[in-house]
Amino acid sequence: MTLPPSRVPSRRVPSERVPSRRALSRRAFVTAAVASLLVSCDGQQADRTTDDRAGAEKTGSAQPPANAAKALGRSVPVRLQVPAIQVDTPVMRLGLASDGTVEVPPIAADDKAGWYEHSPTPGQVGPSVLLGHVTVGSYGDGVFHHLSRLRRGDRIVARLENGRAAEFAVTDVRTVAQAQFPTDDVYGDVGRPELRLITCGGPRTGEGYRDSVIVFASLSSGNP
Repeated sequence: MTLPPSRVPSRRVPSERVPSRRALSRRAFVTAAVASLLVSCDGQQADRTTDDRAGAEKTGSAQPPANAAKALGRSVPVRLQVPAIQVDTPVMRLGLASDGTVEVPPIAADDKAGWYEHSPTPGQVGPSVLLGHVTVGSYGDGVFHHLSRLRRGDRIVARLENGRAAEFAVTDVRTVAQAQFPTDDVYGDVGRPELRLITCGGPRTGEGYRDSVIVFASLSSGNP
């Protein structure tokens, strides 16, 4: 599988070259994390309705829940649970490959979600980004195959390395053309803990898919 030559600056370079979190969220995620993952979705077309549109298809509302919880401290996610679509997956860390491109979850039978380590951890202030495949080649459905079925209010739980659970409520689900990806909405700075789940959607186009499916969620509880 060939990934696009998207490159992002590593946080291990000298400090004068390290971009701010704002720069990472708006530039690095878009040019690397999303592009690399979405064009690498492999296999059969996602199970979607036939009226996918080239623009955005939105369900629910982008407003956060009224009972948004207090932000949590930094702790890496180790498991992701989305009961409404029967997702219960380990979470791997995604960083940068040796060639400067972002890592993606492997195409494998035991498909996992991946957390992009240059985003906040789930429960921290800002958009925490998790990526997953919609299909995994001959293995069939990917871990995020049914992501587009989520609706406002559906529960998402990120279980953290420190034993806590960051619980989110879905606020919006969008199917958007990759050419019209809502960069600011997805990766722009926010003043509360939020979550983004991203995968492919729509019909296949060559080696990739036409659209992206994006789930927006806000923290509703931080359980011990």
